[in-house]
Amino acid sequence: MGKLTATAVKASKAPGRYGDGDGLFLVVSKSGSGSWVVRVQKAGRRRDIGIGSAKKVSLAAAREKAAVVRSQMEAGLDPIAERRKAEGIPTFREAAATVFAASQKTWRNGKHQWQWMRTLEMFAFPTIGDIRVSEITASQVHDVLAAIWLEKPETARRIRQRIGVVLDWAFSKGFRETEAPMRSISKGLPRQPRNAGHHAAMPFADLPAFLTRLREKETWGRLALEAAILTAARNGEIRGATWDEIDLETGLWTIPAGRMKAGRPHIVPLSLASRRIFERAAELRTAGSKYVFQGARPDKPMSDMTLMKVLRDMKVEWTVHGFRSSFRDWVSESTSFPGDLAEAALAHAMANKTEAAYRRGTLLEKRQKLMSAWGDYLGQTSNVVRLASAQ
Repeated sequence: MGKLTATAVKASKAPGRYGDGDGLFLVVSKSGSGSWVVRVQKAGRRRDIGIGSAKKVSLAAAREKAAVVRSQMEAGLDPIAERRKAEGIPTFREAAATVFAASQKTWRNGKHQWQWMRTLEMFAFPTIGDIRVSEITASQVHDVLAAIWLEKPETARRIRQRIGVVLDWAFSKGFRETEAPMRSISKGLPRQPRNAGHHAAMPFADLPAFLTRLREKETWGRLALEAAILTAARNGEIRGATWDEIDLETGLWTIPAGRMKAGRPHIVPLSLASRRIFERAAELRTAGSKYVFQGARPDKPMSDMTLMKVLRDMKVEWTVHGFRSSFRDWVSESTSFPGDLAEAALAHAMANKTEAAYRRGTLLEKRQKLMSAWGDYLGQTSNVVRLASAQ
């Protein structure tokens, strides 16, 4: 007969361990929440194994679970490994296949679909492919990335993002106890060499100084580039932005599905810094023009080379798309914002159930905080020499 009663379990709010007997304990945390732990010992080794929350597991059920754990230990089995087998926790390879199958339906670019799985097959699966997602550690992911981090920097960054998506999906499904530890992993990797290759990304630490330079002159191209950086938007999304998509009063930019890579509408919360750019564009707007950032003709969108020309004129080696990577690196390495929030801000397809949540109003507020923090980091003041009209 155990020492605890169901009534006593419900009434236990003071922090501490309450023994029931035969190694079963109710552990109450400082917050007052309780959980069940069974203490077992085999060959001189003592282990505490969690068997569930006291809110979800009754005293009677906890006693039954504790008995199973003790029996498994006596039989030489690992109770945690046996539980994972019973729960059907997938390997990283299996989880990646599930995420890929769900995501590829939303991807328009066939090359991107092929590359997504191919890069994992080449660089991740040989190391962590057959490990259950519940057991993958930051150290193991670090080893995958470190092998190619300096040799193939762009590929390594993409693999980092894709591993993060798979592990975050596993967390959302209850297969992992934590989200992907990408922030700590990134901090443990060396700074990548500057490379003028495809989608080369400016280190985020250099961005505030770069924006100060960008603001020294005012042209349509410079305004559009600053807006792209502040909103983490793609080149085409910025160039094609129309005034009917912008609500300066609420500070929201709603991009319709037809203009998005994933084919879904995307809402961009405008920080004070980015709102300032759109307000300036409104001041310079040619009557009748529907485009926020006008091209050579007010009734036509800006050329797809305009923003790149700004970078070339400023004699920098980075690409426009690379600023999205700069934003993602900043989130991972310098903030405590979750990875899913950054992926939502970038309008990346996510296979887990948090994606829909991030599109609801309550979590849109979290994206607003993220973009405001990004705007604050980049700085809002400048010594712009304003022209009568942007060129």
